[in-house]
This record gives sequence, C-alpha cells and structure tokens, in this order.
Amino acid sequence: MITCERCGTQNLPGSRYCDECGAALWLAGRAADRANPQANGNEGSRNKEVSLTVARPANPPGSGMVPQHRAGAVAITGRNATLTIERGKSAGKQFPIGPEGSDIGRWDADGGVFPDVDLDTDDPEAKVSRRHARISCENGQYVIEDLGSTNGTFVNRGRRLKPSERHPVNDGDEIIVGKTFLRFHLAK
Repeated sequence: MITCERCGTQNLPGSRYCDECGAALWLAGRAADRANPQANGNEGSRNKEVSLTVARPANPPGSGMVPQHRAGAVAITGRNATLTIERGKSAGKQFPIGPEGSDIGRWDADGGVFPDVDLDTDDPEAKVSRRHARISCENGQYVIEDLGSTNGTFVNRGRRLKPSERHPVNDGDEIIVGKTFLRFHLAK
C-alpha cells in the first residue's frame, strides 16, 4: 500500500494520485536508479515494492521570494506556481504547477487520462472535460490554453479562450474551467 503524505490515506500499489485528497504520488529516489535496475543490483526484482511520496512545491509559500514584474507580466525565474480552488467543498485545495507545466482535467483510468491538476472529485457536475486545459511556461511567462473543452476556459472572467489559444496568466489571476473557479499564484 502507498501512504499519502498529505492526508495519510492508504492507496493501492501503482496509484498515481491519492484516492482521498487527489495529491500526486511520485516515485521517491533517483530516476536514474529506477530507469536502469542493473545499475543498482536489482535486475530480477520487478515485483519489489517501491517507496512513494507526495510531490511538494520547491519553494513553499511564505519563503520570501517576490515575483519580478515587467510591464504587467510575471517573469519566471525557476519558481513553481499553484492553482487553488476558490469555491465549493474543496475551496483552498492547492495543485502545484512547475515551470514545465501541468494538464488540467478529470481523471479517467479507462481512457488513460491522468491530469496533473485532477479536478474529478472537485467537479460534481462534471463540467470540467477530461482533457480541459494546459498551463505551461513559454519565454519566462506562464500561459494557459484550452484543449478543446466542452464548457470552456476563462481568465479573469474575460471571453472564452478558443481551443489551442495561449493566454498569459499572472500572479493572482482567476481561471475558470467549466464551473470550477481557480486562482493562479506564483510561489513566493
């Protein structure tokens, strides 16, 4: 069993996300050791239990780092960002977003959809598409793009984003996916 470090729930071996709180579960240790089992003497141990842990942002909130602003845009200097649910029973739930970006959607094991920001348990009306949107970093600026969702993606209550249209997001921006209200923050 895999224990979630965020909420303590026991999850089945091989789980990518916690069944209770939705936290991402990642392999602990060095990726190189897992990729090449012969290198660490585990050549015949495919069924060996692997330790797992919850991914955490590199710079926790309150660490004193201040975003650098240039003409209204936020320059990304290796810090992480978060999306926080603003309304409903899951208000305050946070999802880490790294400089490499994250997919937003709803988990679907049968369809092979495992988004980084999994809103499955936080979207009771199923208004968030399985593959809804993606946040990524381009040229030092975080951007969001709609992936052809059914119910749309909106930034600061502006017009609905067209599929594949990249829209810049800044610290404090409101992002609406389906009927889920999120707040984008750079880790400080």
